[in-house]
Amino acid sequence: MTMGIGKLIRLNRLFSKADGRFCSVAVDHFVGYGERMPAGLRNLPRTLAQIMAGGPDAVTMQKGTAMNCWKPYAGKTALIVQTGCFTADERIIETLVTAEECQRLGADAMAVAIGVCGPNEGRFIRILSDKVEEAVRWDLPIVAHIYPRDFSGKKVEILHNAEHIAWAVRVGIECGADVIKVGFTGDVASFRDIVRACPVPIVAAGGPQCPTLLEALENVAKVMQSGARGATIGRNIWGYSDIAGALRAFRAVVHDGLTPEEALHAGAGERAAELVSANGAH
Repeated sequence: MTMGIGKLIRLNRLFSKADGRFCSVAVDHFVGYGERMPAGLRNLPRTLAQIMAGGPDAVTMQKGTAMNCWKPYAGKTALIVQTGCFTADERIIETLVTAEECQRLGADAMAVAIGVCGPNEGRFIRILSDKVEEAVRWDLPIVAHIYPRDFSGKKVEILHNAEHIAWAVRVGIECGADVIKVGFTGDVASFRDIVRACPVPIVAAGGPQCPTLLEALENVAKVMQSGARGATIGRNIWGYSDIAGALRAFRAVVHDGLTPEEALHAGAGERAAELVSANGAH
């Protein structure tokens, strides 16, 4: 199917920088935290203001956050609305937003978060496939957030090994996603193989919060070395006291090609020493 001009325009807004790379922030975390909501997400208007001060390429959020908090930033950066709503243990498997609602909100793309490698893998694949079809009418790009999981232990774990990440990417390809977000394998060579085999852009998920911002920047530097188009980062940005400084540091790695150490100082300035330490985190 030929891509419509509307979808092309919206994809170009996501990858608007001359280098074609993407450094975005996700605040779409919702039921996954339940009563353990992190400090960085307890005041969304304040957190969004700090994120926007750092200059993200896009921000991913739930419908209600867009309705209630996004007005001051409308049109200033790309908006991605999250339609998926699930927990890793499959206690919740829902979609909350339609493509038409995303269109009315002025979204540049729909995100669809799903789990694979679990009891309801087929149901999740159907959810993604249906959302891709639904989005066609509105020329909305689909950013698939795909998480392989391991149910063998007492607690469901998110998997990052190359075999399972490759499977997650394959699911995104087969369902027709326009951009695929998956966890980083931790290894440049294995992630490069996955990126090279994928016909659509891959961006890395930020993953669990690292002990230090420097370690998180090192991971993203490896992602960029693999040839991925960028990263969507959550707690490794809003999990730090200087949210804008952390984001500027990630942007310096993604867009400017700085080393993690250089980026840390470029983003945080005099506060770099604090952010290197675990004490700089919430």
